[in-house]
Amino acid sequence: MALKTISFFEKKVVKSSYWFFDSAYPLSDIDSTFYTHLLCAQAFVDPNTFQLNISKSKTAQFSVFTQTLQQKNPSLKTLLSIAGGIADDSALSSMASNASLITFHGLDLDWEFSSTTTDMTKLGLLFKEWREAVEKESKNFNKPQLLLTAAVYYSSVFRSLSYPAEAMENNLDWINVMAFDFGAPTWKPNLTEAPAALYNPFSEVSGDSGISSWIRAGFLARKIVFGLPYYGYAWKLKDANNHGFLALANGADITADGALGYTHIRNRIIGQGGAITAFNYTFASDYCYNGTTWVLYAKGKGLLGYFAWRVGLDDNWTLSKTV
Repeated sequence: MALKTISFFEKKVVKSSYWFFDSAYPLSDIDSTFYTHLLCAQAFVDPNTFQLNISKSKTAQFSVFTQTLQQKNPSLKTLLSIAGGIADDSALSSMASNASLITFHGLDLDWEFSSTTTDMTKLGLLFKEWREAVEKESKNFNKPQLLLTAAVYYSSVFRSLSYPAEAMENNLDWINVMAFDFGAPTWKPNLTEAPAALYNPFSEVSGDSGISSWIRAGFLARKIVFGLPYYGYAWKLKDANNHGFLALANGADITADGALGYTHIRNRIIGQGGAITAFNYTFASDYCYNGTTWVLYAKGKGLLGYFAWRVGLDDNWTLSKTV
């Protein structure tokens, strides 16, 4: 018998981004008016005790995260993003209590990635127990339920292992699909790639293919949030005249791993002149080149909405305004 899908989230659109503590990007500099939700990254699950751990260095900023960002946007909702493996029952209660204590409106699990069938089964149980813990917390303290989300692989299948889509559909408000990092100079040094390709005629690895796999697994499109990277990668071209996708390359350029935030791309490459920007309709991806430097940056599109990785990499909120 099919289980009834429960919708815990009532908003029609999600416009969100992650703020990464270690980026040193000040909370006060964030223009929260561009977003419906902002996610604070990250707290961790201790691998030995399975308890939620927020380091002392983070506590001060985490505790004012919501208060600070709601000054510009009072309707903004915030979520605490949690990295780590499967937690036990006491950790689930700890997560709910800690999120409430420091005034977050929800929790986001960013566990990359389950490596065994047992892990996937436990992940499904975790989301069920997570929802139960949140409902209990809400009932005991007479307040709204926390939002529950998860950052997931671009596809519903990771290395032949299927995500517990039904349990996720029934217990999460939405999933954040990481439709990026399909290619980078560090692991694909010899050819320029489309790291956030919406389409890919040569491979199943693309945003569209991933979204389709989640829908085939039974996940509702209106509970899928599409991930956009506010960064790109630079390759060193072998031939400056061959600058398209799948062009021959000699590894990373500009930085050690080739990674460049959109601010860097916009100001130091395009902004200084000489770089040519282009859009590839086959992959539905933007890129630019200047001599032998090739950079791809994605602007993307959404379903229920979008999330970006991450606040601080945008250039004067250009991408946030565009989306």
